[in-house]
Amino acid sequence: MLAYAPAIERRLRHFRKPHCGSVCVDETYIWVQGQWHYLYRSIDKHGEAVDFLLTANRDLDAAKRFFRKMLQYQPRLALDRIGIDGAGPYPPAIAESCKEALLPRTPTHHVTKHLQQGIESDHFRVKWAMPRVGGFRSFTTARRTICGFEAMLGLRKGFGFAGTWTVREQNHLLATCFGLSVANKA
Repeated sequence: MLAYAPAIERRLRHFRKPHCGSVCVDETYIWVQGQWHYLYRSIDKHGEAVDFLLTANRDLDAAKRFFRKMLQYQPRLALDRIGIDGAGPYPPAIAESCKEALLPRTPTHHVTKHLQQGIESDHFRVKWAMPRVGGFRSFTTARRTICGFEAMLGLRKGFGFAGTWTVREQNHLLATCFGLSVANKA
């Protein structure tokens, strides 16, 4: 599974709907190789995942790298509002993203605790399946596993598709992504 998780996530990324102009950005802690590492994540105001990045440090360079990754792979993501917690690296990272022309205009960023409740509860959906004792043994394993978790979470949520989202529709989407024959035709 570890070898295929990044490929699955990369292919499923194309089926995500364009996100609205408001996102919440936050980081959480992951235990890797006996040390805490940081998982940066962002969701839009509807609770759909936008992007994630696992880094060894929580600093300005990591925040800039996260914004660059989030905005390069989402060219239609024109942010109007960014909800952040009180972490210091985010405002300079947003300014740097504007200088690199990744953002068409400077978005307003709100530093509030109550707006972050959506992403704080969404962290649990990713972290509940992680190893309980000892964490991950390598950074690569952690990154690939989290990549798979994010892909399956997006698949389970339905990528914002309207209507019913059953296992049959999930199977059909995966068959379309990987050029497989559709199983369980009805």
